[in-house]
Amino acid sequence: MCVCVCVCVGKLQLSLQEIIEWLTAKDEELSEQLPIGGDVGAVQHQREFHQVFMEDVKSHGPFIYSVLESAQAFLAQHPFQEPEETLTDGKEVSPRRRILNVSRSVWKQANVASDLWEKLTARCVDRHRHMERTLERLLQIQAAMEELAVALEQAEGVRDAWEPVGDLFIDSLQDHIDATKLFKEELTQVKEGMKHINDLAHQLAISDVHLSMENTRALEHLNSRWKVLQASIEERLKQLQDAHRDFGPGSQHFLSSSVQIPWERAISPNKVPYYINHQAQTTCWDHPKMTELYQALADLNNIKFSAYRTAMKLRRVQKALRLDLVALSSLGEVFREQVLQQGEHVMDVVEMIHGLTALYERLEEERSVLVNIPLCVDMCLNWLLNVYDSARNGKMRVLSFKMGLVSLCNADVQEKYKYLFHQVSGPGGLTDQRHLSLLLHEAIQIPRQLGEVAAFGGSNVEPSVRSCFRVAPGKPAIEVSHFLEWMSLEPQSMVWLPVLHRVAAAESTKHQAKCYVCKQCPIKGFRYRSLKQFNVDICQTCFLTGRTTKGKKLHYPIMEYYTPTTSGEKMRDFAKTLKNKFRSKQYFTKHPQRGYLPVQSVLEAESLETLAEMESQNCSFFTDSLSPDESLDEDQYLLRHSSPALDHDSPCGQHMLLAHLEHQDKDQLQCTLARLENENRVLQSEYRRLKWKHEEAVSVPMLTEAGESGPGSPTEGGQQDEELLAEARVLRQHKTRLETRMQILEDHNKQLESQLRRLRELLLQVHLCERHGDGVSWIDEIIIIIINIIIITSSGLSTTY
Repeated sequence: MCVCVCVCVGKLQLSLQEIIEWLTAKDEELSEQLPIGGDVGAVQHQREFHQVFMEDVKSHGPFIYSVLESAQAFLAQHPFQEPEETLTDGKEVSPRRRILNVSRSVWKQANVASDLWEKLTARCVDRHRHMERTLERLLQIQAAMEELAVALEQAEGVRDAWEPVGDLFIDSLQDHIDATKLFKEELTQVKEGMKHINDLAHQLAISDVHLSMENTRALEHLNSRWKVLQASIEERLKQLQDAHRDFGPGSQHFLSSSVQIPWERAISPNKVPYYINHQAQTTCWDHPKMTELYQALADLNNIKFSAYRTAMKLRRVQKALRLDLVALSSLGEVFREQVLQQGEHVMDVVEMIHGLTALYERLEEERSVLVNIPLCVDMCLNWLLNVYDSARNGKMRVLSFKMGLVSLCNADVQEKYKYLFHQVSGPGGLTDQRHLSLLLHEAIQIPRQLGEVAAFGGSNVEPSVRSCFRVAPGKPAIEVSHFLEWMSLEPQSMVWLPVLHRVAAAESTKHQAKCYVCKQCPIKGFRYRSLKQFNVDICQTCFLTGRTTKGKKLHYPIMEYYTPTTSGEKMRDFAKTLKNKFRSKQYFTKHPQRGYLPVQSVLEAESLETLAEMESQNCSFFTDSLSPDESLDEDQYLLRHSSPALDHDSPCGQHMLLAHLEHQDKDQLQCTLARLENENRVLQSEYRRLKWKHEEAVSVPMLTEAGESGPGSPTEGGQQDEELLAEARVLRQHKTRLETRMQILEDHNKQLESQLRRLRELLLQVHLCERHGDGVSWIDEIIIIIINIIIITSSGLSTTY
């Protein structure tokens, strides 16, 4: 029995050993099949070989399973549980122990064979799947490479058919740009295909499958061709865009003809033009013609009145830019075509050039006149940049662009007012203070560029805004009717615009009259007629420059005409002249009349006459306050009557005074009151001195009457009588002057005492209110009273001296 068992066990162990050796050899053979090839042919060959290999392994499966089952059956019959014992020398092994050792050996061999079989079969399956995936990806790569090669060949054919950019027509540049962009978009699929094929190659590399040398070279070649094609497209597009920018319809290339040798027009990086004089080796922002124009404008600096000086300068600019031929309707159409509707939108230089080019092309078409478009566009752009972008940033708001062109175009002044108002009005046709201040700010930049802004209220437009909103008191926004009503009064900040229209209207006017100064006949342009003297007419050159005839003084008021006078106007002027003959100079001083509306307010309720007597639509009124004989410019006139330092309505004046007084305590106010009382005592002392002189002068009235009633014939004391008479006349004149000064001082003294009395009452009220915590409520009234006291005191002292 034992012999039979041993024979069976020997055969089983031999079979297990053979299986182990065979599985080990197959495992090594499977490992030798790596790596997987990098092309379709190699992978297909490896796949076929692997299939034969798997069939061979699969054919040994039944035998292996049968041997493993026999081993399991043997181990079931002869289990071993005791640990293996070590036999001592000379001791025999029992049969039972020998069977246990054999069982243990079979168990070990069966486990090894089973593990090797499972591992080999699993590796075969994984290798088969890996080969299938690799083959699938290689097939995809191969198909994609073939497709991309065809697409790249077609694209390269299109690229090779491109004409050189230098041979293209300027008008076709934009079409070629669009075609190149479309071609670039069509190659999006090629771009995605190249990305996909590179991703597949990357995935194969991760799975330890490297493309073959042939596939690698083909893929690198495709990538190289694609990069070259992309670079060609980008370079072509850049060349076309640069050519379109430099030579296309929207470029500045056509403006290079606006200058002549030795000048050259150049462009800065922000597209702003500048000019190079190669002869003098200098550069400047202004066009050579613009420089000549500014030099010619200096000839108008001898005009005494700022509004007329500014208007006549703008008239020359208007003519130089040919804007006197441009209608407002044409401007509106150009603005709509160029989509320039939002006033706060910022334009660049290219957009300005597009708009100006379209404007002058329309002018040439509508008026059928020959226009040097490059020169006009360059000059107008130069002027707009000087006014609204003197720093040459290359940016300008649409509202600024419109304001400059509308102000100088050929249109009725009322239509200009309406158009400009609508640029800042809301959907309901209303505009608030912020938008109106923006409009006036853009307008004031025009005289500012000419250096005349001080005469028009300065750059601060807040007084003008408040003045306009006084037409509609209590309303947060105004309508166009309110704006037109205010503009009809010719406010100080905007008076240059209607004067510009009168200057334009007067250019072609001839008056059948002779100039009182230079004897020009007929008078061309403005005609100025004295309403104080009969038959005194002056031409615009003599009047505006202040030229007079030696020994002949011009008397005011004066009426201005910019259209021929009618018989009714002549009769009206005759009646006014006759009436003014009986009025003294003091009358006109007390009743001043201005040709504009001052934008700065006056003190308290003592309002001055601010509106001029505009007799008709074709005349303006001048008063003695603007007399050239006294060398008094309108700027000085404004300072005399409406100094901004005393403007209690202006925000800066009010806040400065309030801030100053809020930091003053009651002791400082008392010191101010004491100083004013001391000045009052000085005035009273001067009053008593003048009264004493007056009484002294009254003591000789009889002598004066006797001297005047005498025959005046020479006698023994004739020489002495003549001296007494002369002295009496001097004393009588002095008496008259003293009486006048006494009356003025008396009036000032009464006003000062009234203001001081009111100030004491307010100080007492402030002292009482401070105890209750509301003393600040009297600050405004105290400010006004102190200012009035200062004015009364200063005017009283000036009268004294």
